[in-house]
Amino acid sequence: MKIGIVGLPNVGKSTMFNAITKAGAECANYPFCTIEPNIGMVPVPDERLDELTKMYNPQKTTHAVIEFVDIAGLVKGASKGEGLGNKFLSHIREVDAIAEVVRCFEDSNIVHVDGNINPLRDVETINLELIFADLETVEKRLDKANKMLKADKKYQIEINALTRLKQALEEGKSARTVEITDEEKEFLKDLFLLTNKPIIYIANISEEQLANVNDDENVKKVEEIAKQENTKCIPLCAKIEEELSTLDDADKKEMLEALGLKESGLDRVIKESYDLLGLMSFLTAGEPEVRAWTIKKGTKAPEAAGKIHSDIQRGFIKAEIVSYDDLMREGSMVNAREKGLVRQEGKEYIMQDGDIVLFKFNV
Repeated sequence: MKIGIVGLPNVGKSTMFNAITKAGAECANYPFCTIEPNIGMVPVPDERLDELTKMYNPQKTTHAVIEFVDIAGLVKGASKGEGLGNKFLSHIREVDAIAEVVRCFEDSNIVHVDGNINPLRDVETINLELIFADLETVEKRLDKANKMLKADKKYQIEINALTRLKQALEEGKSARTVEITDEEKEFLKDLFLLTNKPIIYIANISEEQLANVNDDENVKKVEEIAKQENTKCIPLCAKIEEELSTLDDADKKEMLEALGLKESGLDRVIKESYDLLGLMSFLTAGEPEVRAWTIKKGTKAPEAAGKIHSDIQRGFIKAEIVSYDDLMREGSMVNAREKGLVRQEGKEYIMQDGDIVLFKFNV
């Protein structure tokens, strides 16, 4: 699963990417420093794995991972090929969700492509370019569907959906605001609209803004946009996050406490991105390994077993499950079993986040 980090040039995308992945993506004070996207795999923070590691003392602990892609800065006119527009849009098509970085900090040493800080304008610039690109895609598809209607009336379903999408896009709204039925989704599944991808907003602020972030006017503007999109806005200081990423756990904790923060902004970005994609983790625990496995919410037990090995899914008999909270409360699997908290679940069981599982199978 890929999250694309997007934004105007010089808003702090690459600084944030460096902090997320410690990959050392080039970061410079001029537009289009990032041309080919930088890619990094990062672990999803999960305190449950830390506690299970203390309990089982395994040889190995493995977190779930998520992929972040640092995409070149976009400028006005990208949908018409301005700047690195066509490359930018093609890279966004390849990701599953978008993290849009919005500059909310003042710094005379870092140029802004439009001359001054204005989060509303910056978000509008990016979102409109994505909308223009989608509008072109929808209009082409609508034209094709109208021609196909003469041969097959089933295309009326697609035309109805495309017409609603076209109207919304022309009004400056994203495709994700349009309600599409399951039947219509079957027709549109290969449309890959940019504004249909899940999105979160990241308000990049200065260290000085951290103290009063809840009252910051620029952050409030981004939060309002996120609210309209029914999504999240996460304020963070990319410079501080980059510094935090170089520290060991003890020093990081000390610095966070000094800043009055419970967790780093990037940990929250990673967690929210995982949730944004409709993902969750089930866990396996034992002396060889404690591990989080990524599945879509709503996954049934046999499909979850297939994440470990296809043979386990093929020969699935049942799943022995205890919830993480129950195990932690009882202190051991033996105690949990004695209390009747270890359940036997079959093929129709829908996995829950934090289920600790032992799959029984026969092949």
